[in-house]
Order: sequence, then structure tokens, then C-alpha cells
Amino acid sequence: MRAIAVAEFGAPPELMDLPVPEPGPGEFLVHLRAAGVNPFDWKVAEGILGGVVQHGFPLILGNDGAGTVHSVGEGVTGFHPGQKVYGQFMRLPLGLGSYSEYALATAEDAVAPMPEGMLFTGAAAVPTATMAAFGLVEAAKVDAGQCVLVVGATGGVGQSAVQFAADRGARVIATAADPRDQAWMRRLGAEDVVDHTAGPLAELLLEGRPEGVHTVLDLVDDAAGVARILPAVHRPGGTVASTQGVLDVADLARRGITGINFRSRGSAALLRTLADLLAADRLHVHIDHEADLADAPSALERLRAGRARGKTVLLI
Repeated sequence: MRAIAVAEFGAPPELMDLPVPEPGPGEFLVHLRAAGVNPFDWKVAEGILGGVVQHGFPLILGNDGAGTVHSVGEGVTGFHPGQKVYGQFMRLPLGLGSYSEYALATAEDAVAPMPEGMLFTGAAAVPTATMAAFGLVEAAKVDAGQCVLVVGATGGVGQSAVQFAADRGARVIATAADPRDQAWMRRLGAEDVVDHTAGPLAELLLEGRPEGVHTVLDLVDDAAGVARILPAVHRPGGTVASTQGVLDVADLARRGITGINFRSRGSAALLRTLADLLAADRLHVHIDHEADLADAPSALERLRAGRARGKTVLLI
């Protein structure tokens, strides 16, 4: 099968011809038709998990994917050949991932039936980023009437976080510099959009709303970047949640702010919830760039360089 893999950590991703995995007891084999690209994918290629978890080489990159069940192993009852599925397919100990024609999964993995009527490309763009956004909004306890700032709103996680927060009745402020992105954020439910390149973000926020914001969902900043936003956060009672793990939670607590270093955990149940939201037209995932599987290295570089707006998908 064709796959994009690395021969070792730090090696450039390349197209390889690798054996098709065989499903064992409790496993099913999925013929993937599309794979979603995430920042974590190039970090894996660079070795972020080296010495952390067991892994094999060649290591196929990618976690998100969508396709059809090809065959099932002994004891599999919840999935059947021909069924359309989507989810997370990275299995590091076996060196398997979603940038490939075939992938293995089990009933315990974050894999579920595809949303009704959705294309493979759209489904592959959903799992990791959208599950993270859903969990982040829940962890921050976003609720109706709150003013919520989403920093990094035009990325894969950000676009869904804006929608989930707005769906809960929050007044959402999104960051975006490009006028087209600003219009897009408003279509997704943002009440206001701030050009974060026009000056210090806290000052820009306080100019229009001296009362500040209740909650910050920060998807991109380091510790210094978050610190520059804090003057615009309610205290006591404000919340700052980061997907980058950079918050000093104890220090924020002393300032009257709840800090959350959020780590996403995917599940098949959550994927089924997202499928219902997609089918009900309450969630939209924008695909910014599509590329053939063989062009995955350039697609990863494009994402790494910060040129992506929305999701990048590989066609398999």
C-alpha cells in the first residue's frame, strides 16, 4: 500500500510502499479515502514522542482519516465491510497512521460511523481538531451570556471552538487579520472579530469593551503571549484555557483567574455526537487546502509555516 512515513525521527516524510496490515482478533481494516492533517503530525515526524511511547519504523504519519471498512477480525460485531467510518487511526507501536491506503482500528478506538451524507474529505477534517474544540469549550464551562475570546480562531480547532461557544449562547470574539477571515468568523457565529496584528490584543479588547472578557480560549500563544492578554480578563472569576500547556495555574489562581492546560481525549462517543451536530447543520468544518497523498510533505510544510486557514486534507 502507498503511505507517507518516516524511516526515523527527524527524517523527511516520504512516499513508501508498505505491507497492508492484517486485522487480528478485535480489529478491523479500513480502506482510507482521505486523511486530515494536524500540527501534531509534523511534530511526530520530528520526534516529539521519541522515548515517550513505544513506536515502530517506518512510522506512517497521520491520525485523522475517513474511509470504508474493508475486513473485520474475529470478534468484531460493531463494524462491517462496506461501512463508512471516520476517526483517529494512529497506532504508534505498529508504526501505523492515516497517511496511508489502509489502517487498523478496534471498537475501543475513537472511530465511529461517518456523518450521514458527508464526503470522505469533510469527515477526515473533523476528528482531532473538532473533538479538541468541543472538549475545550466544555472544560472552560462556556455558558450563555459569557463573553469568550478565541485566540487562533481561524485554525482547525479555532473554527469549531467559535461555533461551539456561540451555540451555547456565549458572545464570541474571534481573532483574525484578513478581512475574508473576519467575515468567515462572523458567519460561524462570532459577534465581533479583532485584528490581533493591529496592536496589543488586551488594549484592543478593552477599547471596545472596558469590562473585558469572561473566558479566553487560547490555541496558539506561549506563556508570554497569554500574559499579555490577562489585563483584559475578568477577575475574580475569569477563565483562561490553553491547548499549548503553557499556563501557570497556581499563579493565575492567585490573580483570581481559573487556568486550564487542556489536553484533548477523543472517543467514539464524541465522534457520534459530532456526527449528529454535523447532520443537524449546527457545525461546519472549513477545508482550506486539499492535496494528493504523495504531496503530504509539502502540505505539512504549508501547515507548519502558518499558511493554513481551516483544515488541510489529503486525498487517498
